Amino acid sequence: MNLLDLIISPAFAEGETTAAVSGFGGLDNLIPMVLLFIVFYFLLIRPQQKRAKDHKALLKALKTGDEVVTNGGVIGIVKSVDESFATVEVASGVVIKVQKQGINQKLPKGSAKI
Repeated sequence: MNLLDLIISPAFAEGETTAAVSGFGGLDNLIPMVLLFIVFYFLLIRPQQKRAKDHKALLKALKTGDEVVTNGGVIGIVKSVDESFATVEVASGVVIKVQKQGINQKLPKGSAKI
């Protein structure tokens, strides 16, 4: 008797009964994994890709005069846009420079009271 046998009981082979019971030849373990991936794709991956595509289109269409909200919640009017940065006026005479990726959404005209 081994010391490990006291903690973990030894496992003995039972023969070929498990292979005869399984009718799919090992595919029965693969089917739930495939179904789980399909559920994850439609509930998580696909909506995230759609949001990323919409955000990229928003940043591409960004122009001077648009009213935006940054990721930090700051509301302002876009004064200028270049390749990776946008200049946003958040108050009268107060202008900040933010990364375009930091812009969360575009507001309807007249929303920002500056």
